[in-house]
Amino acid sequence: MGYRVAVVGATGAVGYQLLSILAERQFPADEVVALASTRSAGGEVSFGEDITLKVRDLEKFDFKGVDIALFSSGAAISKLHAPRAAKANCIVIDNSSEFRMEPDVPLVVPEVNPDAIADYNQRYIIANPNCSTIQMVMALKPLHDLSPIKRVVVATYQSVSGGGKEAMDELWSQTRGLYQLENAKPQQHTKQIAFNVIPHIDMFMPDGSTKEEWKMAEETRKILDPEILISATCVRVPVFVGHSEAVNIEFWEAMDEKAARRALAQAPGVVVEDKRDDGGYVTPIDCVGENAVYVSRIRRDPTVEHGLNLWIVSDNLRKGAAWNAVQIAEKLVSDYL
Repeated sequence: MGYRVAVVGATGAVGYQLLSILAERQFPADEVVALASTRSAGGEVSFGEDITLKVRDLEKFDFKGVDIALFSSGAAISKLHAPRAAKANCIVIDNSSEFRMEPDVPLVVPEVNPDAIADYNQRYIIANPNCSTIQMVMALKPLHDLSPIKRVVVATYQSVSGGGKEAMDELWSQTRGLYQLENAKPQQHTKQIAFNVIPHIDMFMPDGSTKEEWKMAEETRKILDPEILISATCVRVPVFVGHSEAVNIEFWEAMDEKAARRALAQAPGVVVEDKRDDGGYVTPIDCVGENAVYVSRIRRDPTVEHGLNLWIVSDNLRKGAAWNAVQIAEKLVSDYL
């Protein structure tokens, strides 16, 4: 049986990846509908190598008869249109932050908590976690199963693609402009992003943390364990694609470094590449276009009784968004529909 699938935000960076992965995976769809804003309606997007789809207007689209809708247009669009799709008995897999922390909406990373998908029928909405959360919990899960995690301290190095196409364009234009002695005036970022790093992603909250940092903590607790303590510092860096994280983990009990390495190497979707010599680790440029979460620099933290340090890298547009969403859709089709 084939399904009718809609991709909302089909003209964006994540929408492009969603269409590409659906085609790569030969997802069992009789029809794929590309949806975007009124401004983008009428254009065309690629679906695989040989097929183009006409972009349709989301505002006017009727979701009746659509089985699954993959949303990647931001929280405001999801807030308005995801409930409309769900009301038509279309299952929404949403990449935005709009529904993630609602108790009756499952927040899913298929390699970590696939059973949560079963609760989709409460609202007909499934939330995709934050891109940085996804790659972190992928590495934390096998370790937490081995020895319970007490506390996590993470610093992220997040690429500009996390801010969308306009943020990527700004990095490109600023870099080019600086070489031509032009002024790099920021528009998409709060400060110049070219040749700089910015410790500010999303809005500031009353306690001084940013919303991105709050997301990482609360989403990880919802997915993995509400008892884990998490402190995050999220930083935007001048990289086009690929998020990196320096993660310090404190366990309640002893954690053997070799056992941790084995557990990570055996975890689904995780690749360990950790040689203690020049270049024996993964960087963002190495992970572009890949679906895996890569773990390097695995080492004991000697400053606490049971501590471990990791370096985690992943393509934020694929595993951090589109690939995770397609995995959820595949699990829906195989186990629930």
